[in-house]
Amino acid sequence: MAAENTVRYSDKDLAEFKVLIQEKIKKAQHDLELIKSAYMNDHNNGTEDTAPTFKAFDEGSAVMSKESNSQLAIRQEKFIRDLKNALIRIENKTYGVCRVTGKLINKKRLELVPHATLSIEAKNMQK
Repeated sequence: MAAENTVRYSDKDLAEFKVLIQEKIKKAQHDLELIKSAYMNDHNNGTEDTAPTFKAFDEGSAVMSKESNSQLAIRQEKFIRDLKNALIRIENKTYGVCRVTGKLINKKRLELVPHATLSIEAKNMQK
């Protein structure tokens, strides 16, 4: 009798995923702040004259560190954006539905990768 033929997680499941995702966003934003503050502090870590023989090495590693921190920050920002998009899918009640197969993504997978939009089956088809 239900007009809705769509496969989806129950409102209760969606509410649980929402809490999980909100916690992950909070942690991810905290981690991003740490990355950004490390990035800001890289240029002056107070070790200028302590080991002059390593100065060139320190400068090289500082550049590498800045680049890797920058990459980390970019990845972290994308992760946060993906999590926020997952919250939108929860509101739309489309969360946890594979965008390729239309089937439900395994609950365990969503607990590990809450921003997943593909089932393992669809992910394997991409390879």
